[in-house]
Order: sequence, then C-alpha cells, then structure tokens
Amino acid sequence: MAAKRSAGILLFRRTPSVAVLIGHPGGPYYRNRDEGVWSIPKGEYGPDEPALMAARREFTEELGLPVPNVQLHDLGSVIQRGGKEVTIWSAEADLDVSDAVYGTFEMVWPPGSGRLREFEELDRAEWTDLALAERRLLPAQLPFLERLRTLLDGVAG
Repeated sequence: MAAKRSAGILLFRRTPSVAVLIGHPGGPYYRNRDEGVWSIPKGEYGPDEPALMAARREFTEELGLPVPNVQLHDLGSVIQRGGKEVTIWSAEADLDVSDAVYGTFEMVWPPGSGRLREFEELDRAEWTDLALAERRLLPAQLPFLERLRTLLDGVAG
C-alpha cells in the first residue's frame, strides 16, 4: 500500500512583516488545543492527480475560497510522523478569510456510539506572524516556514 500524500498552499502577505494563513483543525479532538495542531491548508490526493492540481483543489475545498491567481513557489515536501508526504507551494496574496466556508468530514462521535456526525475540516483560519505560526503549526510542517523565509530572503536580496 502506497503512503498517503497531501498537497497544499501556504499563503503569505507582508503587512509590513510577513504573515501566513494557517488553519485550526475542526472536530472534537482539537477543540481545546492550540499550539502544535494548526496546519497549512492541504489535503490528500491520489496517484493519478498531479500534486499542484491537488494543492489548488484542497485549498479551495478546505476554505471554500478560490486560490488567488498569483505565482506559486514550490516549497518542497516533508514526511510527517505518520509517514504521510506533504508537498506545499507558497504564494503572496491577501485573502479575506472572513468569508471562508469550511469543508466538512464525517466521523463516529462520541467514540463507540455508532452515531455519524459531521464536523468542519477547519474551524477557523487566521493570518498569523511567523513567530506565532511556529508555535501553532504541526511540528512536521515547520520546515515550510523556514523554506518560505529562505525564499523571501532570496527575493529581497
């Protein structure tokens, strides 16, 4: 069985410092957790879908907002603790997330009840400065912030 793969887009803006758009996972397991659980908007894709196409689709599915029509920069991939390969692109854009309509998923809740309930994939998305993003993001996704810094240093330099 092939390892799972996810792709997504990390939006950033300069206001005047750099801020990134990240999402807090929905559902009951993350309700009272903040640090180390947020994620870059992303999602899984199959073997026949190109990663970039999946990144665009998943961004729109998770936020209910279109991907801004701007240049995307490949930030590469990481392997998360569970073995999932995550590939991310970055883009400079300012997106108003107050109109976000989050995608949903179903799961049995409470556990063992047999009742299928629907939850939002994300319960909120926020623009955060890089220092706060470092505390909030899943540890496996932190390399993308460093790669973004490197990219921005190269553009500014």
